[in-house]
Amino acid sequence: MSGSDRGAPASIAPARGVPERTVLAGRYCSLEPLDATRHAPDLWRALAGHDHLWDYLMQPPFADEASFTAYVAEREARTDPLGYVVIDSGRGQAVGWASLMEIRPEHGVVEVGNVLFSPLLQRTRIATEAIALLAAYVFDGLGYRRFEWKCNALNAASRRAAQRFGFTFEGIFRQHMIVKGQNRDTAWFAMLDSEWPARRAAFTAWLDPGNFDAQGGQLRSLAAIRDSL
Repeated sequence: MSGSDRGAPASIAPARGVPERTVLAGRYCSLEPLDATRHAPDLWRALAGHDHLWDYLMQPPFADEASFTAYVAEREARTDPLGYVVIDSGRGQAVGWASLMEIRPEHGVVEVGNVLFSPLLQRTRIATEAIALLAAYVFDGLGYRRFEWKCNALNAASRRAAQRFGFTFEGIFRQHMIVKGQNRDTAWFAMLDSEWPARRAAFTAWLDPGNFDAQGGQLRSLAAIRDSL
């Protein structure tokens, strides 16, 4: 077997370690390492009464703040998934979370998962900036080669979000998991280091205050900006 038959050589140096409990700061939000004492009360207020947000997650909705706080504390102790809370800079409160998980530094691969955005966060500039901050940390901060997004194949909203953010659909893993007693086919998406410079430029242009009118509506969509680069 020739070298060409075994695949191309890796294009970059090995990734620089694993994600750390660090603050990622942006214009509209910051991402802070999950801290149950500081963040659980805000998160509970943002999520309580919106049980549908848990439909495609591994956990069922929580009945009360105490059980939710205990779950957040258990998540805080993990390093994979490593949870980050989205802090709305205007409100000064936690409005959702996401995790870096399936961390494989030897391959330069990591996934963004356990994404739980409250109604205060959905369809806002903050939601887009949160993903942009994580992508910048993965590619620019850690030097990883591949940033993954996986979701239940039935979760149309998550699939749309992945593609809007610039992840490429790669296929369906059939019967990938059993979640809450039901089969889960998993849709796979990914962004590569070679694609990141253009994705970063699109995020920067879309998030610029000049891209929004007086009512906060976007002047150009993220996809339109990305297609123009």
